[in-house]
Amino acid sequence: MEESITQITEKNALVRDWSLKTQRENGDSLVEGCVANLPEHITVNVRQNNLEDLVRIWNQWDSDTRGIFTERYGDIAHLITIRVDEQLIQAMVRFWDPAYQCLTFNQEDMTPTIEEYDALLCIDNVQFGKIYVKEPKPMTFKKKLVRLTDMTDAWAEKQIKKKNETICIPWSCLRELVLNHPDTLKRVNLFALAIYGLVIFPKILGHLEVAVVDFFERLKQGINPVPTILAETFRSLNSCRKMGKGRFIGCAQLLNVWILSHFWKVERTPFHMFSKIFSPLEAYLNREWPKEVTEQHWVSVFQNLRAEDITWRAPWIRPSILLYKCGSQDWVPLLGLWGGVGYVPLLVQRQFSSRQFIPATGGLAQSEFAFTGEGYMKRVRDTAKSWKKIHLMELALYADTLTQDYDLWRKQRIDVQIERSRTEKVQKEPEVKGKAKKEEEKAARAMIELRKKNAECEAMSAEVMTSRELKERIRDLEGTLQDRQHQLDILLKDLEEKSNQYNKDVHAYEEGLQEKEMQLSYLINEIRKAAMQVVQLSDEAEVLSFQFPPS
Repeated sequence: MEESITQITEKNALVRDWSLKTQRENGDSLVEGCVANLPEHITVNVRQNNLEDLVRIWNQWDSDTRGIFTERYGDIAHLITIRVDEQLIQAMVRFWDPAYQCLTFNQEDMTPTIEEYDALLCIDNVQFGKIYVKEPKPMTFKKKLVRLTDMTDAWAEKQIKKKNETICIPWSCLRELVLNHPDTLKRVNLFALAIYGLVIFPKILGHLEVAVVDFFERLKQGINPVPTILAETFRSLNSCRKMGKGRFIGCAQLLNVWILSHFWKVERTPFHMFSKIFSPLEAYLNREWPKEVTEQHWVSVFQNLRAEDITWRAPWIRPSILLYKCGSQDWVPLLGLWGGVGYVPLLVQRQFSSRQFIPATGGLAQSEFAFTGEGYMKRVRDTAKSWKKIHLMELALYADTLTQDYDLWRKQRIDVQIERSRTEKVQKEPEVKGKAKKEEEKAARAMIELRKKNAECEAMSAEVMTSRELKERIRDLEGTLQDRQHQLDILLKDLEEKSNQYNKDVHAYEEGLQEKEMQLSYLINEIRKAAMQVVQLSDEAEVLSFQFPPS
């Protein structure tokens, strides 16, 4: 029997006291004297899979099939149409801090959170605290493929390949099944598997890795995919930043949407964002975002970023509680497909419009591990056990977003990586300084233009419903129209019956009237005859009066 998950919700002030005490007792993520040996020059590959096949298949599906998909897998289908700004992702890697699992832009710390990715993906049929845990001895890849596709063992064995020492299956093998499988649910499931393998966990281009299939099989048990997605995003950012090179294999689409959403300026949240059917990813796709911006341009923007430039709480999220630790850990441990890592939600409370205080970060720098070698399964089991008791904090709004002790801690924080990213040697040369200044001016202009675009889009969005709301409205109107049509049919039928009765009554009336007219004509003739007789009698009386005058 599966062990239940215990949730403990605590007041903001109590969590703050605990965090301050824990930080003093356990120390910081980076201890005094620690040197982050991070490369100055970074070259990151953000190459993505070709998703044209997925887009074409999605566009061919009818609304019923799409509805089945969305009900099962949320809004992940929108990810296939999101354009990844490779220059933006490359610039972000420069500012990634592996010791604290966050992006540090100038003096500001930001990082994606479970709550934010949950809000973006809109996956309803999951348990928030139920995470994916790698099985020590999972079912063979061939058996999983047979169960997923309803194909034979021979077919599955033929499709399995080994690429870069990794067992996988080419997307081209599944494409025909997604297009032509007789079972609609199988087509839907295989399409979702393709998105997870080609978009969310794109480790091997053009292929779906065995770990993705293992993970996908567990989704039907109600696990929350977001912690796994975040884990691989953080681990890939760590790898790229520490090595100064490599390919980013996290979900670039989600990271792209997340960071730009924190520049989504709104004067007042549009009413449709409170709707249950509101889709943040769909809203993102309906907006205009900066294009053809260079990496150096983004670097300049991030280097000079100020708190007032950031939309700390993305417009599409309205959380009331924040997951801040699991079990005996002082932060949130995450398990991915190929390893584990931790992150500190208390480090970025401003992303939820909550007061920022000193977070407990002790041991975070040592939280990452890979699913290889001896002893890793113990760390997996320990992490899984931690998630059986999750701690939530009530979010509280305060006028001052930073506490004084946090501000002091932030300034004293030891992080050679961030210092190096701010003061690269090439920037000391006069010529490069001039270029940097020009880039800063361009960045400022781009920021102003972005704000204008945001204001224009928000003005339009306040007046125009989203396409999903419009579709919902159309469906309501169609239903109302059908009801009105039915009522109209009933009225027409009644009217026809009454018309027939009226015609009968008119016909009877006309017949009666005709008979009355005949009777009236007869009476008139009789009256005329009587009148003529009266006139005749009158004439005769007058003649007689002359013949026999009165005496």
